Amino acid sequence: MHITITGNLGSGKSTICKLLNEKYQFEIYSTGKVQRELARQMNMTTLELNQLMRSDHKYDNMIDDATARISRENKDKNIIFDSRLAWHFVEQSFKVFVSVDLEVAAKRVMLDTRGVEESYRSLEEAVKLLAERANTEKIRYKEIYNLNYMDYSNYNLVIDSTYCTPEQIAETIIIKAREYEEKGCPETNYRLLSPKSLVSEDDIKDEDKSNLKELISKFKKMDYMIPHEIIVEKRDNQFVVLEGLNEAKAALLAGVPLVPIVEK
Repeated sequence: MHITITGNLGSGKSTICKLLNEKYQFEIYSTGKVQRELARQMNMTTLELNQLMRSDHKYDNMIDDATARISRENKDKNIIFDSRLAWHFVEQSFKVFVSVDLEVAAKRVMLDTRGVEESYRSLEEAVKLLAERANTEKIRYKEIYNLNYMDYSNYNLVIDSTYCTPEQIAETIIIKAREYEEKGCPETNYRLLSPKSLVSEDDIKDEDKSNLKELISKFKKMDYMIPHEIIVEKRDNQFVVLEGLNEAKAALLAGVPLVPIVEK
């Protein structure tokens, strides 16, 4: 099985890949590590290297050619490709995008130790530079390949890590990847996030706990996610539930880590 993982900066992809390696014996191929090492050798920050790569595509071509070659030559191995564009270059894979709130991502990156080429003096600077770097990458990939890696329709699974642990994310990826293989690799596009992204404890009244008792009991028996899709809309960078508010509340009260959503 080949699984390709991309996502927002600071979404926890590297930690998730490490867990998949340790628990499920997947080999890891990380282009981010290659890129950070290249930035270190050139005495640059990763943002500066990304800007350079916009004018000199040899670095992108080198990384992407290696990704495609490794996937072709190792079809019999379980490999996790931790890469922005591996979903496009790996011939057959379960394609995953890991999303995260930008401020949460900035806090995580500030606590990480990636060297001087990827360090920040404040949370505000981290938010600003992470957004700039993501935009630079998006523009570069559009210019080189006419691809938008931020388009969720490219992926079989979009899973949000803002409120979920890396362990929950890794387990869910394996469950969905196995379902994908067992069903003959159908066209699928699941989008999952924590009910905490949809409702808060303050939104839940005492009568909700009583009225939703049966649904809460049902959801507590679920392994990792509820079977009901919740219809949402994004307004001012916040999710608003259009349909399925009771299900979102019950999932939160039941401690369900993930719920499936459809964004209108």
